Amino acid sequence: MAAPERPQQRPQRPQVVLEVIECIRLTPHLVRIVAGGPGISAVEDNGSTDAYTKMLFAPAEAGLTPPYDIERLREELPIELLPSTRTYSIRRFDLDAGQIWIDFVTHGDEGIAGPWAASAQPGDPVVLGGIGGGYAPDPDADWHLLAGDESAIPAIASALEAMPADAMGVALLEVQNASEQLELVAPAGIEVRWLHRGDSEAGTTDLLVDAVRGLDWRDGRVQVFAHGERGAMKQLRPHLTGERGVDRTQLSLSAYWAHGRREDAFQAEKREAIGQI
Repeated sequence: MAAPERPQQRPQRPQVVLEVIECIRLTPHLVRIVAGGPGISAVEDNGSTDAYTKMLFAPAEAGLTPPYDIERLREELPIELLPSTRTYSIRRFDLDAGQIWIDFVTHGDEGIAGPWAASAQPGDPVVLGGIGGGYAPDPDADWHLLAGDESAIPAIASALEAMPADAMGVALLEVQNASEQLELVAPAGIEVRWLHRGDSEAGTTDLLVDAVRGLDWRDGRVQVFAHGERGAMKQLRPHLTGERGVDRTQLSLSAYWAHGRREDAFQAEKREAIGQI
């Protein structure tokens, strides 16, 4: 019997190595990294307002210099010293200025990317493993619905800025309290509504789901962007496609994270029933 073929691994995207130019505290739990440097010439704006990148974070004690040869490092280093991958939205491409902006939700020492962003200094390496994305506001839509928690704020803010001046609709943004709100640039016809969950932990309430369900639904063709915690997105999909009849071609809905899961487990579960929406 012939030996079974080994599953082919996806080819690794070339890494883009930038450096921190500035670290800006936007709210108590939101930090913006402005990145640039010589490597910015390899960055292209893909036109998606939900553009994202797979970032690589190497433990300081590993003493690694990017770009990282991941396959070689897997053979040489224990797993705890390998670079970790985390997915983050690109808040803005400002390639004329030689910059991109990436916003990070921080929770003290929790996680990998958040603590890195909170303590980042100019000159620190910023390692990107490729840029993806697939949504941009449709200028021909009659109205827009955007919904998400803190993880979706960068993409929603970018979408609002890209909309035509006469765009209509509503943006629902879940945060802890008023201190986490941002001044967003949006068309006059887009209502930006902040939802406060208070002391409840992110990902443990139906606040965002209930807000979407309670909307006065408008006439005309709607384009929907709904991204955030996996449980909330699982509830919203049947409501939007079934009860509201949103055309799937006009719906961008996905989970950016899952309550109680680190990104490693979250990404692995996407291939299983529990992680599918």
